[in-house]
Amino acid sequence: MLRCYKNLALFVGGALFGSAGIKLLSSRDAKKVYTHAAAAVLRVKESVMETVTTAQENAADILASAKEINEQRAAAEEVVEDAAAEDECAQEA
Repeated sequence: MLRCYKNLALFVGGALFGSAGIKLLSSRDAKKVYTHAAAAVLRVKESVMETVTTAQENAADILASAKEINEQRAAAEEVVEDAAAEDECAQEA
Protein backbone atom coordinates (compact mmCIF):
# COMPACT_ATOMS: atom_id res chain seq x y z
CA MET A 1 0.00 0.00 0.00
CA LEU A 2 2.80 2.39 0.92
CA ARG A 3 4.56 1.53 -2.31
CA CYS A 4 1.45 2.42 -4.29
CA TYR A 5 1.27 5.87 -2.64
CA LYS A 6 4.94 6.39 -3.28
CA ASN A 7 4.57 5.61 -6.98
CA LEU A 8 1.48 7.83 -7.21
CA ALA A 9 3.31 10.68 -5.47
CA LEU A 10 6.26 10.32 -7.85
CA PHE A 11 3.91 10.35 -10.85
CA VAL A 12 2.04 13.44 -9.66
CA GLY A 13 5.30 15.21 -8.79
CA GLY A 14 6.74 14.41 -12.21
CA ALA A 15 3.62 15.65 -13.97
CA LEU A 16 3.66 18.91 -12.02
CA PHE A 17 7.39 19.38 -12.58
CA GLY A 18 6.93 18.63 -16.30
CA SER A 19 4.12 21.17 -16.63
CA ALA A 20 6.09 23.83 -14.80
CA GLY A 21 9.18 22.94 -16.84
CA ILE A 22 7.34 23.40 -20.14
CA LYS A 23 6.03 26.79 -19.04
CA LEU A 24 9.50 27.77 -17.88
CA LEU A 25 11.12 26.65 -21.14
CA SER A 26 8.60 28.60 -23.24
CA SER A 27 8.82 31.86 -21.28
CA ARG A 28 10.16 35.12 -22.72
CA ASP A 29 13.26 34.96 -20.56
CA ALA A 30 14.00 31.45 -21.73
CA LYS A 31 13.57 32.52 -25.37
CA LYS A 32 16.06 35.34 -24.79
CA VAL A 33 18.53 32.84 -23.36
CA TYR A 34 18.03 30.54 -26.37
CA THR A 35 18.53 33.45 -28.75
CA HIS A 36 21.74 34.57 -27.07
CA ALA A 37 23.02 31.00 -26.99
CA ALA A 38 22.29 30.55 -30.69
CA ALA A 39 24.05 33.84 -31.48
CA ALA A 40 27.09 32.70 -29.50
CA VAL A 41 27.17 29.41 -31.42
CA LEU A 42 27.05 31.30 -34.72
CA ARG A 43 29.93 33.55 -33.61
CA VAL A 44 32.00 30.52 -32.64
CA LYS A 45 31.22 28.88 -35.97
CA GLU A 46 32.35 32.01 -37.82
CA SER A 47 35.56 32.16 -35.80
CA VAL A 48 36.30 28.49 -36.47
CA MET A 49 35.68 28.95 -40.19
CA GLU A 50 38.12 31.89 -40.27
CA THR A 51 40.73 29.71 -38.59
CA VAL A 52 40.10 26.88 -41.06
CA THR A 53 40.43 29.28 -44.00
CA THR A 54 43.72 30.62 -42.64
CA ALA A 55 45.04 27.09 -42.17
CA GLN A 56 44.04 26.15 -45.73
CA GLU A 57 45.78 29.23 -47.11
CA ASN A 58 48.93 28.44 -45.14
CA ALA A 59 48.85 24.83 -46.36
CA ALA A 60 48.56 26.03 -49.96
CA ASP A 61 51.56 28.37 -49.47
CA ILE A 62 53.60 25.55 -47.94
CA LEU A 63 52.71 23.20 -50.80
CA ALA A 64 53.69 25.80 -53.40
CA SER A 65 57.02 26.42 -51.65
CA ALA A 66 57.70 22.69 -51.41
CA LYS A 67 57.03 22.23 -55.14
CA GLU A 68 59.36 25.13 -55.93
CA ILE A 69 62.12 23.61 -53.77
CA ASN A 70 61.72 20.25 -55.53
CA GLU A 71 61.86 21.90 -58.96
CA GLN A 72 65.05 23.78 -58.00
CA ARG A 73 66.58 20.59 -56.64
CA ALA A 74 65.68 18.64 -59.79
CA ALA A 75 67.19 21.39 -61.96
CA ALA A 76 70.38 21.37 -59.88
CA GLU A 77 70.66 17.58 -60.14
CA GLU A 78 70.16 17.81 -63.90
CA VAL A 79 73.00 20.33 -64.16
CA VAL A 80 75.27 18.02 -62.14
CA GLU A 81 74.34 15.04 -64.33
CA ASP A 82 75.00 17.05 -67.51
CA ALA A 83 78.39 18.17 -66.17
CA ALA A 84 79.27 14.56 -65.28
CA ALA A 85 78.28 13.40 -68.76
CA GLU A 86 80.43 16.12 -70.37
CA ASP A 87 83.41 15.08 -68.19
CA GLU A 88 83.00 11.46 -69.32
CA CYS A 89 82.88 12.53 -72.95
CA ALA A 90 85.98 14.69 -72.49
CA GLN A 91 87.91 11.85 -70.83
CA GLU A 92 87.01 9.42 -73.63
CA ALA A 93 88.26 11.82 -76.27
